[in-house]
Amino acid sequence: MKNMFSKYLKTGFSLVLAASLAACSNGAPAGTEEVNYVRADDDDVYEASLGDYEGLASEAKNAATNDERFVKYAQAEAALLESAVMIPTTTQGGAYTISRIAPRTVPYVQWGNDDDRLKGLVISDEFLTPAERADLFALWDKAVAGEAEYDPAAYLTSKGHTLQSDYTTTFATAPVTLDWLNTSSQSDTELTVNTVDGLVEYNNLNQMTPALAESWEVSDDGTVYTFHIRPGVYWYTSEGTQYAEVTANDFVAGLRHMLDCQAGLEWLLDGVVVGATDYYANGGSFDNVGYKALDDYTLEVTLESDIPYFMTMLTYSCFLPICDSFYQSRGGVYGVDEYAKAFVDTNAYTFGKAGDVASQVYCGPFLIQKFQGDSEISVVRNPGYYKADEVTLDSIKWVYDNGENPDASYNDTLNGTYAGITLNASTGLLQKAKDDGNFDKYAYVSEATSTTFFGGLNLNRGTFALESGAAASPKSEQEKIDTNTALNNKNFRKAMLHAFDKETWNAVTRGEELALTNVRNMYTHPEFVSLTEDTTVDGHTFAAGTFYGDMVQYYLDEMDAHIQVADGVNGWFDLDYAKECLDAAKEELGDTVTWPIKIDVVYYSASDSNAAQANAYKEIMETNLGADNVVVNLVETTTADDFYACGYRASNGEAGNFDMFYGSGWGPDYGDPSTYLDTFLGGGAGYMTKVVGLY
Repeated sequence: MKNMFSKYLKTGFSLVLAASLAACSNGAPAGTEEVNYVRADDDDVYEASLGDYEGLASEAKNAATNDERFVKYAQAEAALLESAVMIPTTTQGGAYTISRIAPRTVPYVQWGNDDDRLKGLVISDEFLTPAERADLFALWDKAVAGEAEYDPAAYLTSKGHTLQSDYTTTFATAPVTLDWLNTSSQSDTELTVNTVDGLVEYNNLNQMTPALAESWEVSDDGTVYTFHIRPGVYWYTSEGTQYAEVTANDFVAGLRHMLDCQAGLEWLLDGVVVGATDYYANGGSFDNVGYKALDDYTLEVTLESDIPYFMTMLTYSCFLPICDSFYQSRGGVYGVDEYAKAFVDTNAYTFGKAGDVASQVYCGPFLIQKFQGDSEISVVRNPGYYKADEVTLDSIKWVYDNGENPDASYNDTLNGTYAGITLNASTGLLQKAKDDGNFDKYAYVSEATSTTFFGGLNLNRGTFALESGAAASPKSEQEKIDTNTALNNKNFRKAMLHAFDKETWNAVTRGEELALTNVRNMYTHPEFVSLTEDTTVDGHTFAAGTFYGDMVQYYLDEMDAHIQVADGVNGWFDLDYAKECLDAAKEELGDTVTWPIKIDVVYYSASDSNAAQANAYKEIMETNLGADNVVVNLVETTTADDFYACGYRASNGEAGNFDMFYGSGWGPDYGDPSTYLDTFLGGGAGYMTKVVGLY
């Protein structure tokens, strides 16, 4: 009865919202221009679309045991997926690739920032063959089992390879800051994480190892962690000059600065570190935050409760240190309000400014030497790094590549400039590699990851063009109202998402052979966690060892959701069901909208892959639902910056300039399902609600 009642309320909201929007039209009939679209209240829209989800997520947080929490989160995720506000699309990997890089030579872990740490990368002067890659994976498996060491460098040299010490790769979105605590974007941290170490880190065997913390102890009740900071580790300027020793206070400074910045990392500490939420959200004193430097080399962290996954959180950037003395020398101040005022004074506050490599100091394996966001970023080996024997590279260079010339990138890979490249069908590189023989000799299918990309439907759109005037929607005011009314009808959203043939859409870039290899159908990686014991919730028992995805599938089946969550299948596409939902939506919406509903999809025209996907999406949706019901407006952006500004880098939900945007994704920050699911919490707490137009 509860589920049926909540569905009834959501359907009712669609009609109420339609009525409220019509009231803003000055009494003009549908189809005229004398109307004004008015954005609704975020809280009202969230409650109607995701209220059930947030309630279940809250139950999960308060579960009595770790296993019960996993089950409750699975129930919450099922509710999120069934709400039809978003659709998981793909993950990384699963593509034909040729590469000179030995597998598993960076930290191998599903969460955090460590998989972007490149200090141990092993690169050959020749492409690896599939057979050589298979041998290396077999050696890795033995190392994980404790039967041998994993030494890919020795293996490759024994096969006649010569190892390279310089690595060049590409970037499409330039970092916007060198302050690793003032960002939650991977495009920023994939650079900076190579210049700073944390308390602990994972190695390439998926083992947590000491980093700046030599050792640590945990209290009997699991709430107090005492970390012993490694003495004799220093911060260095970009020129390699020793600046100051790393101390426990630098970790305290880092955490406080992160909370002051409120750049999307702070919410990770909600319910975790004592006093953190009260400090950044309520104006509480930092003296009450459970992060203390007991002396120069002892850091004490006090948690609100025993959090079994806390150590996995430490590999994410929000727990990294900053050099306190350097920060203050660059105009840095502490306090939420004080920081907000200081940050806008760009003359006095110069800490971590993108483009200015001297605006930061570094304690990691590399020092940033060059930063030109429109062309090249480079780092060099830090001669003072305390783990110098683990660094295999002398330099790393990122070269700007907006995807406009894939042939040039391919040729640069063949001549040794780049270490590898993905062979997409839409760029012509897959066929090119088949024609020149490199496909047969070297191609392999890259591994899938725990990152999930997804498409979001904008439930409360507030922007219809960028400030520059670019990416302007072609819709009339009445069409804006009609789209918003339709997208706030659950059955219409279901029709949209279940008519989306992801296999066909994906094939235009990857080729039909690999159209499903990277398809993902749930937000959390389906094998992210599993149960340690038999667990009974609401009368149903899940056996020990049950993977998280299997639990989500159980609850979706209970809801008759028509979703299959396994990776590698077209798990949402059900055209008959989509048409049933469309018929139901049309009945519920009645004459409150004029059909067809116009859906704006922005795309980057200079990218063959992005343009191909956009055109495929338009054809799929208009064919499957009928152009008399849905018309997809392809809204062109001519620069990558404009494309990402419409969605991925939109500052909040209101700034999202789209009706459907599939250019965002989420990689887990730590080893618990909440790392994904908290991103869709309401009230502004969830970082990714902006991709459905909220907060």
